[in-house]
Amino acid sequence: MTAVPATPAARSDLLSGRVVLVTGAGDGLGRATALLCARHGATLVLLGRTVAKLEKTYDEIVAAGLAEPAIYPLNLAGATWNDYEQLAETLEREFGRLDGLAHCAAHFKGFAPLASVEPKDWLETLQVNLTAVFALTRHCLPLLEKSGSASVVLVSDARGRKGKAYAGAYGVSKFALEGLMQTWADELEGAGRVRVNTLDPGPMDTALRRKGYTQGPAAPPPDAAARALLWLLGPDSAPATATAFSLPG
Repeated sequence: MTAVPATPAARSDLLSGRVVLVTGAGDGLGRATALLCARHGATLVLLGRTVAKLEKTYDEIVAAGLAEPAIYPLNLAGATWNDYEQLAETLEREFGRLDGLAHCAAHFKGFAPLASVEPKDWLETLQVNLTAVFALTRHCLPLLEKSGSASVVLVSDARGRKGKAYAGAYGVSKFALEGLMQTWADELEGAGRVRVNTLDPGPMDTALRRKGYTQGPAAPPPDAAARALLWLLGPDSAPATATAFSLPG
């Protein structure tokens, strides 16, 4: 694991002219990342399940006088191969390329021993946390390669780097996510095509975390993790690839 280095405040034009797709953009880390990327010049594609939440993120970006984002509603838990193909075709038609892809969406119902994980929860968790990440990256790869300096960031978790009891299907999916990152990065390394890394954002005060932690001290907002994602999506983090990043401390 590698800590995200302490860096000076990002330039306001860090992502100027870049097109960035963020999953889970209606809430939590995805929303914070989308807003921050927009403030630093990116044109956002906001992907998520709930249109009302995506529209709220959209409205905040537009109200700030930033580049108008695109909204792409998609339920990753039920998305098909054809859905991802249509998404890639839409991005090709509207933007012609993709410079950044932040996989912030995640599925987590709560802590449980593996022996009690319900089949539906197992399938949905792997669908959202792993299969959707693969399928979306796979279909967007030609667009990412057109960028010449594209970055893909997979949001991981400490439970995907060291097994821990009761992490359930969520922990298993995050372990697989790390392997997926390493495979993509190794296949693309040296080609000057696409950088692929993971980020463990640590505890954050999000609706997802509150499903597992209903008591105790509140976690910090996702602002610091969003800043780390901004750095990884931008040119300042080049040539980092195939790296499991975490927040310092």
